[in-house]
Amino acid sequence: MFSAFYRIERNLRQALKPTYNVLFERLNNYTGGLKFLSLLRADILSFLGEENIASLRALDSCLKEKLSTWLSPAVLELHQITWDDSASLLEKIVTYEAVHPISNLLDLKRRLGVGRRCFGYFHPAIPGEPLIFIEVALLKNVAQTIQEVLLDVPPIPEHEAACALFYSISSTQPGLAGINLGKFLIKRMITLVKRDMPQISTFATLSPIPGFMQWLLSKLASQSVIAKVDNMEQPTGGSGSTFQENLLEPDEERMLLNSALETYAGKNGMEVMLNLLTSKNYEWTSSAELLSALKPPLMRLCARYLLQEKKRGKALDSVANFHLQNGAMVERLNWMADRSERGLRQSGGIMVNYVYRVECIEQYAQSYFSTGHIHASSDIRYYIMAQKEPEETTTA
Repeated sequence: MFSAFYRIERNLRQALKPTYNVLFERLNNYTGGLKFLSLLRADILSFLGEENIASLRALDSCLKEKLSTWLSPAVLELHQITWDDSASLLEKIVTYEAVHPISNLLDLKRRLGVGRRCFGYFHPAIPGEPLIFIEVALLKNVAQTIQEVLLDVPPIPEHEAACALFYSISSTQPGLAGINLGKFLIKRMITLVKRDMPQISTFATLSPIPGFMQWLLSKLASQSVIAKVDNMEQPTGGSGSTFQENLLEPDEERMLLNSALETYAGKNGMEVMLNLLTSKNYEWTSSAELLSALKPPLMRLCARYLLQEKKRGKALDSVANFHLQNGAMVERLNWMADRSERGLRQSGGIMVNYVYRVECIEQYAQSYFSTGHIHASSDIRYYIMAQKEPEETTTA
């Protein structure tokens, strides 16, 4: 009876297997097939971004599963990219750098020179093109600003380095979205650096916080609308809406109201803050008084965003989620660490250090995966301990 049942189950499984499953497997066996399938999935994801079609979603799921198998760490080759590599490979590094654009050849040469490392994952079926690459700076201490890493200053002698800082990780294939090659790349890179440079004791990142300002401006704008509605419904005052929340502490609000010029004036501190952060050309960055007034609330709210704002039980910020699921912990927030237009637009210039403690990587990754627990230093938690912590926000 059981034998017949298993036969029926096997036949049913075979009958339900989509025809394109076999097509994908055959294409993968041809020269250039893996690259073609990666491009095909990139197109599928593009279509799904415009319209959620169930059949196309099933096609994407099947292809993603196949690509994950074919791109397992066992078949990928780790290669240190240097200035001596082919011009075509170096050109791809410049083209695909997604975090801190490479300005010129001198900038590229510095990133591949003394005190710097660049590692990439390659697949034999896609020669001469990294699937993902990571840039590393060898430093005495964990950097607090991106200027320390990118500016043209003499690097320290490599034997004096105690920290390997990952400041950029870039995927080159849009069709591999959702396939976490970065996790394996970071782990192999750490193993390689520890083998070649045993004096390196700290492995950390200097990372952007791409979703912070979008989240904060949305909160400020919504609170402004709620306040106006409450004023219309309760013109003589009252308890206010249950959805109303003052994002600012009393001292922070007072400093903002006292520091704001007439140009940025508002009815309350949150309105002033919204006017400042949405001003043209980020004019607030040129005023020491405004910077001083904005720093406490922005740093505190950024800590809240990283540690408490969740999406399906995991960190709302995409970069935070990436490093946390790889086994890192949130170590330190850095004020005005990236003054570029992109850095100010994404996070108000704030950057974060994630630290990979080699002995705790698996433990931290497992606890984050199973419960969503975020490991963070006492310095980070200090920002939100002074206030009553709000319940974790879950975004569907």
